[in-house]
Amino acid sequence: MAQITASAVKELRQRTGVGMMDCKKALTEADGDIDAAIDILRKKGAAKAVKKGDRDANEGLIAQNISGDSKSGVLVEVNCETDFVAKNDDFKGYCDGVAKSLNDSPETDLEEGRIAAVQKMGENIKISRSDRWQVDGEGALASYIHTGGKVGVLVEVGTGKGDTPGSDAFKQLVRDITLQIAAASPQSVDRDGLDTAELDKEKEIIREQMKDKPEKALEGIIRGKMEKHFQTCCLIDQGFVKQNGDISVKEHIANVAKEVDDEISVRRFLRYQVGA
Repeated sequence: MAQITASAVKELRQRTGVGMMDCKKALTEADGDIDAAIDILRKKGAAKAVKKGDRDANEGLIAQNISGDSKSGVLVEVNCETDFVAKNDDFKGYCDGVAKSLNDSPETDLEEGRIAAVQKMGENIKISRSDRWQVDGEGALASYIHTGGKVGVLVEVGTGKGDTPGSDAFKQLVRDITLQIAAASPQSVDRDGLDTAELDKEKEIIREQMKDKPEKALEGIIRGKMEKHFQTCCLIDQGFVKQNGDISVKEHIANVAKEVDDEISVRRFLRYQVGA
């Protein structure tokens, strides 16, 4: 019997997209012959998944998983071919399972489960992207999946005290922040997170648009328009959606921080949208 090498298993997996254990079994049965192993996999139904592998998968869902202590979290995009499958409870369950697996064990091999899902759903399925975060220091992670599963948010909010994340006021705050990010789609937490080259470009556009204005007034106009730009792009400068923009997100965070007698800051966030 031929020795089944790791390189042969890897090659078969790359050629078929089938999980490693199934590839190894097929190679063993085929006495190491990769082409024969492909035929074996086809006969067993794995070819159904392989055949669908080249088909476009532009629909799908965003899924999330947050650990019980809110110290680790995952956001993942899983794609399928049709919105019909994306709305299927089995597909939703599969996506939730992927997010949990990635959070529990980031190095876990998801390929066999993906192949099984392809065979069950009858469509190509791809795990397009994922991010797993862990809280560094005090604070917590929170997530939000918008109705329909097309938009998802993961945010890390830091605190100065270890007991603050357990307060009702803090929990409501982080939920409000995730809703803000989902609805208003900021580019960064604050101005420091924006690309300086893009900011310079924005200023040049404004300058060109206002070139007929007096030079003395021009700098003030640029500052005013850039301020509006920041209020669109930066999370903490945005008007707080839940209060119709009457106060900024930064002001809302400050109010809650005062209520819980602690320092609170948004450290980072992710916003996933299916296909974007």
